[in-house]
Parts: sequence; C-alpha cells; structure tokens
Amino acid sequence: MRLLLDTHIILWSAAEPDNLTKNIKEELENDSNELWYSPISVWEIVLLAEKGRISLGSDIVKAVRDIFHKIPLKEATTNHEVAIQSRIVKLPHQDPADRFIAATAAVYDLTLVTADARIISAEAVAVLPAI
Repeated sequence: MRLLLDTHIILWSAAEPDNLTKNIKEELENDSNELWYSPISVWEIVLLAEKGRISLGSDIVKAVRDIFHKIPLKEATTNHEVAIQSRIVKLPHQDPADRFIAATAAVYDLTLVTADARIISAEAVAVLPAI
C-alpha cells in the first residue's frame, strides 16, 4: 500500500508510538508499504510548536528535521493540482492543512492514515483509520 501519514500520525510515530494502534504499527513497519508525507505536515508541525501546542525543544527547525530523518518517508510535493483539489475535496470543514493533506492523497492516489474522525467519516479519499 501507498500510505500518506497525517500530521498526528507522523508525530505519534516519532514521539508517542503508544498512541498508534497495533494495526497501524504493523502497516507502518511493513516493508512492502510506501510511506509518504505532505510538506503541509511540516508546516503544520512547525506551526503547532510555535503556538505551544506541542513541545519540540528550543530549536524547532532542528527538531522537525530530526523527525523527518528518523522516519523513512517519501515527499508528495505540493503542486498546482494539489492546490486545486484542496478546494474540491469533500470535507465537512475548511481546515486548510486537512484539505491540503486530503488533496495530496487524492492527487497521488495514496491512502491517508489518520485518526481524524471528520476525515474518516467524510469518505473523501481512501483512508486507513488509525482508531
């Protein structure tokens, strides 16, 4: 499977693996799966740290780089088609990060790994529920 990790899944994988279900851990460790991320997740992690919603220490940039070096992920670049799809994707809310991440899954034909009930219930993209 080609899996796009939602931002919280990346954070849990790096720092709080006990938050991941057994099934999700197995899928993330399965060598036959490709693991992907959206650059929007990088932006979102930095933003969460700047707002004090997560703690990454005094050097946020280094901490974020360390997260993405620790987990072997492929980057699904944000391009004009992702931007267009971010407005077309059928989500019940307007959160820009969620819309870009869901659009990335749609454009790159990736299965989104998320515990976000709003995204799961929307059925806008293929999802591997992490709940």
